[in-house]
Amino acid sequence: MGALQQEAQHSIIIKSVRGLYTVASPDGVLTECPARGVLRKKGQEPYVGDYVRLEGNVIAEVLPRKNEIIRPPLANLDQLCFVVSMCEPQPNVRLLDKFIAVSAYKDIQPLLLLTKIDLASCEEIHRLYSSIGIPILLVDYQNPESLEQVRAAFAGKVSALTGNSGAGKSTLLNALDSSLAIPTGEISQKLGRGRHTTRHAQLYPLANGGYIADTPGFSTFDTQRYAIIRKDALADCFVEFAPYMEDCRFHDCSHTCEKGCAVLDAVERGSIPKSRHESYCDMYEEARQIKEWEL
Repeated sequence: MGALQQEAQHSIIIKSVRGLYTVASPDGVLTECPARGVLRKKGQEPYVGDYVRLEGNVIAEVLPRKNEIIRPPLANLDQLCFVVSMCEPQPNVRLLDKFIAVSAYKDIQPLLLLTKIDLASCEEIHRLYSSIGIPILLVDYQNPESLEQVRAAFAGKVSALTGNSGAGKSTLLNALDSSLAIPTGEISQKLGRGRHTTRHAQLYPLANGGYIADTPGFSTFDTQRYAIIRKDALADCFVEFAPYMEDCRFHDCSHTCEKGCAVLDAVERGSIPKSRHESYCDMYEEARQIKEWEL
């Protein structure tokens, strides 16, 4: 059951601009209001996606969150949907793996949406990520059934859409619900990416129920942009490592270079995709550089 079903009796923040929040009541009435200053002092600054209690036209209370991401500030996500273009720009496996790790760390369901499948093959990407249990939908604008599958995946849930600039996030949203009329950017042939057309986090209500957030595009994925993952928590974010970790010789195994590492053995046998382990090692090195004050 999605967050919307669980919190149907509460108002939800759908937009935040310069300290003013647009709040949707359970019956769909929109109110633009500030939040009480005491909330920020308590470390409870409202995020888009927060369920809140209003007193008059002021946010008086932020209800407990089930999850959150840092930038853009979004809360209570049911799923994080990554739009993957098969060309212009090319798929970036390292970026995908970081996204999936953040989803696991934050307990948000990941979903891959493969676009531009008429221009390049998606077979390799599909095989890799379906092998580790990641749900994948193919987006074909000439096939209405494929768009219906995406609509069904979003129905009744709070979802965030993210991915490389130019991958087609805003185009996809407009195809799902033309009333959204979200601006789209042209692809830069020189840079191979799109102009950033999304400036802030905002939840858009969908015609078949649920909300979708379009987030600013990016060309490289900084894990800390969404969540700071400690190095000792990172292996748990790679679900295919789980069957092997308890068999490692050392209980504090980093799964990067140790003799007697069952994860490394599984990589050698082909039981764990090599590219996934390489992504893990890259992220582990990044996590190792994180200073304590950043946490």
